[in-house]
Amino acid sequence: MKVSIPDKSYFRIGEVSRLLGVEPYVIRYWESEFKTVRPIRTRSDQRLYRHKDVEELLMIRKLLYEENFTINGARKQLHKMRGEEPAAAGRDRRDGLLDEIEKGLRMIREIVR
Repeated sequence: MKVSIPDKSYFRIGEVSRLLGVEPYVIRYWESEFKTVRPIRTRSDQRLYRHKDVEELLMIRKLLYEENFTINGARKQLHKMRGEEPAAAGRDRRDGLLDEIEKGLRMIREIVR
């Protein structure tokens, strides 16, 4: 499904819903799952989506509906497409580094005793 995004700065959730062909509650759910979609809130608490938010939502829709990814799979695929490291992989690396530091400190403590 090829969608052309109108040349506007901001879109309300109803407009985004029509562009994507999904209900507004789906978009709100995707906001909670994909932290890269952060609409601006007006004083009356309405969501205003930027052009980049709509592009991101289109990509999410494609991954979920056309390529049949799960939410987690789509999140990982978006990270991979951007060349980013998923948060879990970074956490694993940090945990390993902390384990090494702890081991080194224990060795130092044994030497000092």
